[in-house]
Amino acid sequence: MNISLAKLWLFAALPLAGISAAQAQVSNVQRQPDITYSVVPSKYILGGLTVDELPGFDHDLLESISGLEVGKIYSVPGTDITDAVRRYWQQKLFSNVSITADSIVDNRIYLHVHLTAQPRISAITYDGVKKSEREDLEKRLGLQNGSQITPDMVNRAKIIIKRYFDEKGFKDAEVDIRQKEDATADNRVLVNIDIDKRNKIHVNRIYISGVTPKEASKLKRAMKKTHERTLINFLKSKKFLPEKYGEDKDNVVKRLNAWGYRDAVLKSDSVAKVDDGHVDVYLDLSKGQKYYIRNISWVGNTVYNTEILERILQMKKGDVYNQTLLQKRVSEDDDAVGNLYYNNGYVFHNIDPAEVNVVGDSIDLEIRIQEGRQARFNRVNITGNDRVYENVVRRELFTKPGDLFSMEAIKRTVMALAQMNQFDAEALQSGMNKGIKPDPYNGTVDITYPLVSKGGDQLQLSIGWGPTGIVGQAGVKFTNFSIGNLFSKGNRHIGFIPQGDGQTLAFNVQTNGTYYQAYSLSFLDPWFGGKRPNQFSVSLSYSKQSDMNTSYYNNSYYNNYYYNYLSGYGNNSNYYNYTNYYDPDKYVKLLGLSLGFGKRLRWPDNYFSFTAQFNYTRYMLKSWQYFIIHDGNCNNFNISLALNRNSTDNTFYPRRGSELELSVAFTPPYSLWDGKDYKNLAANYKSFTYQKEMQEKYRWVEYNKWKFKLRTFTALTGAIKAPVLMTRMEFGLLGAYNRYKKSPFEAYYVGGDGMSGYSYGYSTETIGLRGYENGSIAGDNGNNAYAYSRMALELRYPLLLEGQTNIFVLGFLEGGNAWTDVHKFNPFNMKRSAGFGVRLMLPMVGMLGIDWAYGFQRKNTSGQKIGGSQFHFILNQEF
Repeated sequence: MNISLAKLWLFAALPLAGISAAQAQVSNVQRQPDITYSVVPSKYILGGLTVDELPGFDHDLLESISGLEVGKIYSVPGTDITDAVRRYWQQKLFSNVSITADSIVDNRIYLHVHLTAQPRISAITYDGVKKSEREDLEKRLGLQNGSQITPDMVNRAKIIIKRYFDEKGFKDAEVDIRQKEDATADNRVLVNIDIDKRNKIHVNRIYISGVTPKEASKLKRAMKKTHERTLINFLKSKKFLPEKYGEDKDNVVKRLNAWGYRDAVLKSDSVAKVDDGHVDVYLDLSKGQKYYIRNISWVGNTVYNTEILERILQMKKGDVYNQTLLQKRVSEDDDAVGNLYYNNGYVFHNIDPAEVNVVGDSIDLEIRIQEGRQARFNRVNITGNDRVYENVVRRELFTKPGDLFSMEAIKRTVMALAQMNQFDAEALQSGMNKGIKPDPYNGTVDITYPLVSKGGDQLQLSIGWGPTGIVGQAGVKFTNFSIGNLFSKGNRHIGFIPQGDGQTLAFNVQTNGTYYQAYSLSFLDPWFGGKRPNQFSVSLSYSKQSDMNTSYYNNSYYNNYYYNYLSGYGNNSNYYNYTNYYDPDKYVKLLGLSLGFGKRLRWPDNYFSFTAQFNYTRYMLKSWQYFIIHDGNCNNFNISLALNRNSTDNTFYPRRGSELELSVAFTPPYSLWDGKDYKNLAANYKSFTYQKEMQEKYRWVEYNKWKFKLRTFTALTGAIKAPVLMTRMEFGLLGAYNRYKKSPFEAYYVGGDGMSGYSYGYSTETIGLRGYENGSIAGDNGNNAYAYSRMALELRYPLLLEGQTNIFVLGFLEGGNAWTDVHKFNPFNMKRSAGFGVRLMLPMVGMLGIDWAYGFQRKNTSGQKIGGSQFHFILNQEF
């Protein structure tokens, strides 16, 4: 029997309505059935289910949403059909849903689900906002061209936009979101977001009642974001932000609590409109009685005695009952009682200060402590490391599985990982708290170090100007070198460079072609042997600097240099044509070799390290008129010992910690046993044999060199982007075993940017002093100094501390001096300067910087300019 049924709309609102069909049999003819609705529904076997195809939707998923199964019996109309319609509506993806019966054959019904998808967005326009505001809203709303738009999405967008402008002080902003059919595409709409910000709402006056006028003034300052229009608040925002206003009401009550008004409450508050852009705020307070502490008792403490806890609490009998301070000293401050327990392994402790007695205006406190057991580290995980070998990272950890939990050990590990210069220190510090996961059930703590690899390798290219023209410099530094993989295959390489062991390999070339060449190669292994943090270093260097021949100095252009070039009356480019004057038989050559051994110490603490270094430099001079020795060879063999302490938390922008260095370098005291009369050797510079005697006098250089350096870093706030105060104190002395054999080498060249030109690098150590010419503070009479001092205060502020590019600005006060006579050393006799600058850390380049400084002593005693306005450039070094 074939029965045809007109499409029946099954409304969810009529779940009890039934469908029956009078059936008539006509050969090969289908008739429209009679349709009747009754209270009692008819039961049918679902013979088939058809769901409309929709572009962009999975058809099988659309069918499954209905919950209807072919072959099962359903009442039509009935709750099953109603629920199927409801399920489609709950998806919030359709603008129209209906179910009809295509046909009924015997006791089988064939249903059809009709769906119309919510329209998709063709374009979104914003009216009434600035470009920056539009960009902010686009990020927050998440509406995109091509995505569906639903009523819920429209309502959510309005709420987000209102909240956004509330935060900006536009409390009365209105939002209208309109949709217009896109005539160029099916089921597409054009969305227009029209925003009327209206006037920004500012606070006119704040009226506080229930307290004295003096207290009201102080309470207004307790409000962090709600400020009235006064001269004192000239630089503060006066916008009225409802959410911040709610927080500020709590701040007012907390301030009263801090003053001892334990029962203080805000009885009522109101905000009254003054005009379209201003409101007045009214707060009515009830202070209640002022309370004082009568007694403080401790219960449950066994690890630390009461005297220690009282000293940390910093509250005693007779003090005002300051609930805010009590909370801070119990659990919030870094040095609070709770952190004393937490930092020493008592992770699951609980401290509860309870008021046990209130008599008049006096309160007895009982601080109840549940110490719990000490937790131990369980799993120590490392994530994000794709740069160095796992064992290279783990050997730097001070947190081992099974060790007692210690925040000091975690902080020490974070510092050690940051100082590896292989990972983003900012990302590590900001994500560290999330990596600490206590397990109260097992009494353990799992910890994860979230590492973000960064490139520590550097490529250095620079061009400068020297006495003989342009000087070029090129260098490369690999900070993750692996000498063990140098000849191995299949290990981690970047190009042809073996990587992974955290070793440092550096090569540098500096030259201007003919007149000057310098080469250096260095290697450092911070864990020599791989089992202990014992450092091994080796470096090799060679340089040659040549001179011009005699005809250059006899040339009229040279003799008339002032007239031709400095006075501005003449010009002759032949002066700079050095090619014709090159003399390979006039030179100074240096050959240097250094071997160093270092060890990390455990005492006084594990921030200390000790380094011993053996250094040899051979100076080879021939017809070199710029030095006290013109011909011959000099040898400088010395041993340097250094005690260092570094507790900084970041290599580029430290916020806390210090850097300390105490060092001494000394040569053997040859003059004590070689039997030479140095008082009379080379005493007469007019002597025919003077140069020969000078070479004999300094064939083996002798000296003892002492140095002290200290830098401290103090964050001025607790924020990630906190301004930091850096202080510096630095002294250096170059001593002699024999006063008639003072070393002409290793003296100090003081002043300027701290980057010596190659003309002086062979004999001096360059010390920067901003605001002054390079080398201008080099002793009393322009000679190299045998003593120096330098002090500085520097305020730093970070602009960008994300990823591999970091930037901070700075302002500084600096002072220093230098002396040729060590006995005249006076660290408080300073040449002062002040200025500001910027530092950038760039991947593959390293640190770049520029400072402007003003030296307040403009001229020296000879009338030469040494100070005034100066620009200094910094490349991979720190003043």
